[in-house]
Amino acid sequence: MTPDVVALLRAELGDRVDTSPAALESARADKSGHASAGSPLAVVHAASVDDVRAVLRIATATRTPVVPRGAGTGLAGGANTGRGEISLSLRGMDRLVEVRPDDLLAVVEPGILNAELNALLEPHGVWWAPDPASRAISTVGGNIATGAGGLLCAKYGVVRDAVLGVDLVLADGRLLHLGHRSVKGVTGLDLTSLVIGSEGILGVVVGATLKLRRLVAGERVTLTALFDDVRTAAVASAAVTASGIQPAIMELMDATSLAAVHRLLSMPAPPTGAAQLTIQTDGPVAADEARAIAEVLRGAGGQVAVAVDDAEGETLLAVRRALHPAMETLGTTLIEDVSVPRSALPAMFDAIARIERRFGLNIPTVAHAGDGNLHPNFVFDGPDVPAVVWDAAEELFRAALDLGGTLTGEHGVGVLKRRWLADELGDDQWRLQRDIARVFDPLGILNPGKVFAI
Repeated sequence: MTPDVVALLRAELGDRVDTSPAALESARADKSGHASAGSPLAVVHAASVDDVRAVLRIATATRTPVVPRGAGTGLAGGANTGRGEISLSLRGMDRLVEVRPDDLLAVVEPGILNAELNALLEPHGVWWAPDPASRAISTVGGNIATGAGGLLCAKYGVVRDAVLGVDLVLADGRLLHLGHRSVKGVTGLDLTSLVIGSEGILGVVVGATLKLRRLVAGERVTLTALFDDVRTAAVASAAVTASGIQPAIMELMDATSLAAVHRLLSMPAPPTGAAQLTIQTDGPVAADEARAIAEVLRGAGGQVAVAVDDAEGETLLAVRRALHPAMETLGTTLIEDVSVPRSALPAMFDAIARIERRFGLNIPTVAHAGDGNLHPNFVFDGPDVPAVVWDAAEELFRAALDLGGTLTGEHGVGVLKRRWLADELGDDQWRLQRDIARVFDPLGILNPGKVFAI
């Protein structure tokens, strides 16, 4: 006889088990535009570690798949929940548990938002550096699950550089405390790093010990540079990197993405075909670095404008942060995520231009130019990705790999890239990674079908 999983969940968790049509529908999709087939059995709004452990014990006993979920802002379908699955929401576990400015660490629950965390840390004179463009709506737990990056990672590192330890609940409900509170620690295998970027297939992150930084002393200077075309802008960004100056932020927007954001924000249209670099320096020598960068950009053909104060600087950065909403105004968007060595950025933009011509597509692209991470956007009509888009995306992925890059810099594999994972890893590493996942989750009930194609 098939067990009534929802009844078992309700007996243990009461009204934290949500089967309303709105909740079930919301859990099917994320910001990628992809949705799972069918609806989940239930959405469980966990309020504590004990709630998570209870869900996983029931899931193991009944062989029911569980999909951990944060704010649903992912871009690879990694937290989408489908037919016969439990959506385990960690969003309600959003406390800042502990702050130790003397040790430069904080302990948090996974549902806390990036922006909220830093607002709470600021009075203590510290901050957590990872800064996805979605910082106002993305959770720290989701950042850890995907190995997120963001605007500041060229100077301040990615999530992997800013986590000391995680609390992990395994598929059978056991709780592990991985990592440490000390700056150094090499006891045994580094399971914390293994969990970061594992997309919920190894366990459910229910807490994290984060590595903090002192608030940056000095000023911030933000500047923009317009270029005649995106390749020239990419060459200019590589020149900034080669100069040895390290900006905190260096973002590149091609002509289509820049124009779309200007329309969304009711700003004057940029020059036809123009691409833009947005750069921010910070710290005691920010002004000197900004002046030096401006000279590099002018030498590369850029028209440079410097913000007069922080408020204007934030306005300039708001243009970049509005990219995703702007793409949504153009149609359904498949937001891709490849990375290449920074010197290969111009070559990657050349490859994108070739792919556009070959497939008759327009592929608006932005890039974290400071670290070589590009986000090409495929825009189409309707809910389903057309075959021509997947064909073009495959060629784009292979171009990135040929340039020494990777399929994903920060969004993760999820369901959207799993078919190409073995192309990058090779068969032996792909099988080894899949086998490791089975050690953590022998029944295969954690986020099944994500990362590894069956």
